[in-house]
Amino acid sequence: MTAASATTSFAARLPARRYLIALVIAFWAAGWVLLRGRDTLALGGAELTPLHAGLSAAMDAIDDSRNSNPFFLYFINYIRLFLDEAVTFVQALISQPAMGRPLPVLGWLGVVGLAAAIAWLYGNLRVTLLTAAGFLAFGVLGLWQESMDTLALTLTAVVLSLAVGIPLGVWAGLSDRFHRLVTPVLDFMQTMPTFVYLAPLTLFFLIGPASATVATMIYAIPPAIRITAHGIRQVSPDTLEAGTSLGATSAQALRHVRLPMAKQTIIVGVNQTIMAALSMATIAALIDAPGLGQTVLKALQTLDVGTAFNAGLAIVIMAVVLDRVTSAASRRLEVARRAGRLRTVRGRRLEVTGVLGVAAVLAYLSYTYVWAAEFPIDANLGSYVRRAADAASLWVQDSLVTYTDAVKNLLTNGLLNPFQALLTGSPWWLVTAVAVAVALLVGSARAALATAAGLLLLVVLGLWQDSMVTLASTLVATVLVMLLGMVAGVWMGRSDRADMVLRPVLDAGQTMPAFVYLVPILGLFGPTRFTAIIAAVVFAAPVAIKLVAEGIRAVSPTTVEAATSAGASSWQLISKVQLPMARSAVTLAASQGLIYVLSMVVVGGLVGAGALGYDVVAGFSQHQLRGKGLAAGLAIVVLGIVLDRIMRAATERADKAAHGGTHQN
Repeated sequence: MTAASATTSFAARLPARRYLIALVIAFWAAGWVLLRGRDTLALGGAELTPLHAGLSAAMDAIDDSRNSNPFFLYFINYIRLFLDEAVTFVQALISQPAMGRPLPVLGWLGVVGLAAAIAWLYGNLRVTLLTAAGFLAFGVLGLWQESMDTLALTLTAVVLSLAVGIPLGVWAGLSDRFHRLVTPVLDFMQTMPTFVYLAPLTLFFLIGPASATVATMIYAIPPAIRITAHGIRQVSPDTLEAGTSLGATSAQALRHVRLPMAKQTIIVGVNQTIMAALSMATIAALIDAPGLGQTVLKALQTLDVGTAFNAGLAIVIMAVVLDRVTSAASRRLEVARRAGRLRTVRGRRLEVTGVLGVAAVLAYLSYTYVWAAEFPIDANLGSYVRRAADAASLWVQDSLVTYTDAVKNLLTNGLLNPFQALLTGSPWWLVTAVAVAVALLVGSARAALATAAGLLLLVVLGLWQDSMVTLASTLVATVLVMLLGMVAGVWMGRSDRADMVLRPVLDAGQTMPAFVYLVPILGLFGPTRFTAIIAAVVFAAPVAIKLVAEGIRAVSPTTVEAATSAGASSWQLISKVQLPMARSAVTLAASQGLIYVLSMVVVGGLVGAGALGYDVVAGFSQHQLRGKGLAAGLAIVVLGIVLDRIMRAATERADKAAHGGTHQN
């Protein structure tokens, strides 16, 4: 049986399940009409349940025992002290006054010279010019110290992440058992919303650089482990056999064969680690991490679009510079590997000596002279950028208000409000019963049990109403993500030209920190739930589009040619052949889209989304709401697990049905 006929056979078995799902939803709607407003477990913003009060008391007790409990005295406090000192040390070098000086050890000229030297040694002239221009832009924007604080935190977290991630990645590449063991842990670390572990970290490491560093490491270590393991595993077996036949031991094979052959891939892992660390370092402003994130956070809280745009621009510039330098290093290693060597050893030594000599002279000048240490005030153009951004925001709001309001009202009143009313107005037990039934129909009994347990846990956490509001926004945003993913992904999958145009845009979208998305969207739509939804869509769409495109490209060309020769139109080819056969990729895109959208919940809480996102943010800023904020973080995790289990079960069920149809025929 062909793949296309298997798809048709599977589709023929769908109507009965679809009818059952429609019946469940109709039952839900009828229950909402009859029981609206009953058992909704509503809770006011300042109200606390006994569980919230108990969590707050427990957190206070932990705080009180910080200087007496042996666990803190001899373990946690030392880790916190080490991390604080590590960040402070890097800040003393490039951003903060140190060693009795009113300025850091390296002033702006020395930092620019050193950054350009690194870019030249590991990249090329274009990357060097981009790096120098990027670092100068931090000063021109009036954000030199804030940018260096962000860079200090990022570099500290990256060094520590690589110190942990690369050895573990090598181990995972060498050991199948360890690889199987660490993979689910990495999956959990990458799918868990980043904001969720901020509150527990502050409980142990207090608010400040130590907590921010640990949070950044949690987010940045997984790509280092995964990509390093991949590089070790992809080394050719023939090359390893040749080394073994020459008498190389396992350790020698690792040092002289595996690691050199995997060096380029490991550099890619370094790149991804840096991007993840920079993204999290700005978000960690919620727990008082120093740098640009603080500027963006304060601007968002006061709706100062100009200041937020100015700082967001600096974050984007830093992300682009760091990405280009590490990408250039990876490409250079590949060229060197293919060519044998880039330059003669003597020529390379002269180049390194000359470049480092120039950097050393600039560093000395920046250490000695004020003009080379403190960025010139006259070159600060940040005020002009802020005013221009404010003016552009006002112009856009005035000129496009008709269209933006139309889009916002259409989606809010036509989709979000009715769905939210259905979720929040129904009795909690009715929503739970409907969710379990849907999980059973589209997934499996295990998914239904996980759904029941998760929703009951939301009741126990005392945040049912807020969880339903968050769920409504999450599902609406995911629908929009999948609409974009299907349209753009199919286009990319069918057209090489579209892939060439869209892929760099999607790559850039994935490297930009989440805070940056909020700035222009806030200027367009103002502080509303819709702003948070659009920000989540922009954040999640790139990964969904890429997954759908890969699924379309994976469809057998023979099958496509057969359908085309049978007279299928482009629309028939897409809807009847390519999308059905890419069902697994589409479902995976929906699953990843959900996780990415959910990870933006707390960011959305900063711009009017409310619900769980607001609860988490309020828990950081208001001591009496600490327990409620922690419970909200747990609720976000629960929602993520429930949605992920349902989507995975649906994917597995679809795959088994499709494969079953193939085997039967």
